Amino acid sequence: MGFNCGILGLPNVGKSTLFNALTSSQNAESQNYPFCTIEPNIGKVIVKDERLEKISKISNSANTIYNQLEFVDIAGLVKGASKGEGLGNKFLSNLYDVDAIIHLVRCFEDSNITHVDNEISPLNDLEVIETELILSDYSKIENIIENLKKKNKGKKIDEILLSSLELGKKKLDDGFLLKDCNLEESQKKILKQYNFITLKPQIYVCNVDENSVLKGNSLSKIVEEYAVKKKSKVMNISAAIESDIAEIVDEKEKIEFLKSIGMKETSLTRLIKAGYDLLDLITFFTSGIKESRAWSCKKGTLAPDAGAKIHSDFKKGFIKAEVISFADFLKFNGEQNCKEQGKLRFEGKDYFVSDADIITFRFNV
Repeated sequence: MGFNCGILGLPNVGKSTLFNALTSSQNAESQNYPFCTIEPNIGKVIVKDERLEKISKISNSANTIYNQLEFVDIAGLVKGASKGEGLGNKFLSNLYDVDAIIHLVRCFEDSNITHVDNEISPLNDLEVIETELILSDYSKIENIIENLKKKNKGKKIDEILLSSLELGKKKLDDGFLLKDCNLEESQKKILKQYNFITLKPQIYVCNVDENSVLKGNSLSKIVEEYAVKKKSKVMNISAAIESDIAEIVDEKEKIEFLKSIGMKETSLTRLIKAGYDLLDLITFFTSGIKESRAWSCKKGTLAPDAGAKIHSDFKKGFIKAEVISFADFLKFNGEQNCKEQGKLRFEGKDYFVSDADIITFRFNV
């Protein structure tokens, strides 16, 4: 199973421009009018990892295969989207399938790019979008509760299930995103089964002008203050700059361009890493002569489940995991030397995979 982030925001905030830069493609049409994106654009992005490059070099691997993260360009939402305005119901439904949300907010002035409300107001934009998400989830949870009672008429309904749904409904009615509510783990687990949009992890991304990408501006500061209140992550990005960088093919030229504007890495690289963190993912590696490869799994994943990311047989016939830490692999220059130095350890079914583990899975077919 892959992991993906949906790019969300009002029309004309730069979602498609950001998506194009992320995927280094022109798959997403970018035009100066609302709803130019109707069907969601989907693109996979390589998660560059210097650790994998070092592992591959030590193993003298023929191929180096990075992790990938999927980005989904969701059409612009407007006020009334939850009631179908601007094809809102269709657009909102696309959010049910994403794992996390990148909420892109316009924090730049440009008379050539229209704003759906003819006014640049990040706070208003945030409130419009989040109100529609809340209304959409409220309608959904209301239907779930109603159907649950109808289906179990005259029967006893699971009290924990019903109370969790009723609590979620109340929080939404009070104007809260479910992710911002102080819920017990058992309640979160129940609500997650229904894929509510407002329960998904979210990062606020300020699309700023080219001169404000490093320090932000008065508009992005408003979003930063809002994010602090929501206990959410926030970052600045200039979709226009990233679009220019994406067109530079030569890596040295790209590095020089970044240096010239005071950046060590692209904002997109930071965004990809932020997306990875947002999804609570870690990376483990497999390595050999044929290939060195990075794999994604959630924090707290057991070894057999991590093995299943590679092949279902790794879990079904799991015997053990041969594990080397990245630090030891680097220090002793590869698997054979790690074995000789006693740095390769055998782990069983109850082992929780750690970030940067280099693993060989042993299994019965």
